[in-house]
Amino acid sequence: MKKKLWQIFGPIAVAFALVAVILVAPLPLGNLNRGTIERAAVSLSPDVLAGQRIKHQAVQDGYVPFFGSSELSRMDAFHPSVLAAKYDRNYRPLLLGAPGTQSLTHFIADQTMIQQLAGKKAVVILSLQWFTKMGQMPDAFAYYFSPMQTIEWLRSAEPKRAADVYAAHRLLKMPVIRDNATLYDATKDIAAGQPISSATMSLLDLRARLLNNEDALFSRYGFKANNLPKIEKAEKQLPAAATYPELNALADKIAAKATSNNDLGIDNHFYSTRLAGGKIDGLKNSQVRFDYCRSPEYGDLELLLEQFARYHVDVQFVIPPINQKWAAYTGLSQSMIKTAASKVKHQLTSQGFDRVQDLTQDGKEKYFMQDTIHLGWRGWVKVDETVAPFLEEKQEKPVYHINHHYYSAAWANATSWK
Repeated sequence: MKKKLWQIFGPIAVAFALVAVILVAPLPLGNLNRGTIERAAVSLSPDVLAGQRIKHQAVQDGYVPFFGSSELSRMDAFHPSVLAAKYDRNYRPLLLGAPGTQSLTHFIADQTMIQQLAGKKAVVILSLQWFTKMGQMPDAFAYYFSPMQTIEWLRSAEPKRAADVYAAHRLLKMPVIRDNATLYDATKDIAAGQPISSATMSLLDLRARLLNNEDALFSRYGFKANNLPKIEKAEKQLPAAATYPELNALADKIAAKATSNNDLGIDNHFYSTRLAGGKIDGLKNSQVRFDYCRSPEYGDLELLLEQFARYHVDVQFVIPPINQKWAAYTGLSQSMIKTAASKVKHQLTSQGFDRVQDLTQDGKEKYFMQDTIHLGWRGWVKVDETVAPFLEEKQEKPVYHINHHYYSAAWANATSWK
């Protein structure tokens, strides 16, 4: 009987044991091929954002992280990835972000990459739409949530460090953390200013090894999106060489055809699918009460800033505008936008983050926006005028001086400052 049972269940037990060994033991894996990295860099995949292996190799190969959200998916002929490829720049963007990604998501997703970025450069496209009353939406955070990156943060978190205590309090507001007993217990300890218990830390260490091996094994297969054909098609619209005035002229020509079915300067497809057929009628004056000046996002942004400062990452920030015709239709306050942009810039520049391209006054420019809130055509050209020289040329190293006041509720709700 024992022999028969072993014949039936023995192979299954051996298979499970082998899988366990593979997932727990350190794995000596070589590099991913160039094509995988090229595809991943423009995929905007949640698995790339939340993973480790692909990001590590991309940075090692000279890719520059472009942190942002949904604007990164607007891949017209003047998108950073298209221009870098067409004109054979000495960098390639690693696009990190998608609709719903904000500072807190990026802070967590950076954990296994930030040390590798030490002394290097990055670009952050910082949308004012992140700075809402709620800040990071819990559902969006859960969608992009990375247990591996969260565990990495917990294993190095210091219970007396202001940034880690603030991050722990913010994470405890996210249901995806509360639903995992181990993560919840560890995060609660940090929030209370206490070290993580040895038992919980052992569980985190084991889970980290499993997740790291899983990422290493499956990273090449974890994303399905392939935006390379879109990039290559867009490249064909560009001349072999061009000055910025020539690129602007071409942007005007392309955008004029792409925005022909509406008077808001919005891409035809976006307008047809999102606003046409009476859909726009219910949106008139719908944003009168929007306020980007009071938000927990200011504290979440500070997490990113302190992380960049700790590892001496040189960052170019871009603050995109909002389509001014759209803002007028929805009643979005221009004075509020101006105040919010000023507040963001104050938080950045007062701590040594002086590379800030503020485009919030350009929402009235023709063909600057692809839709209601996203850069396109001439907007991307103007971004490139700042970003390309920042990345291609040697820069003087910034000097940062972090101020923990920016984690406070007083700053989150401030509407005036000196």
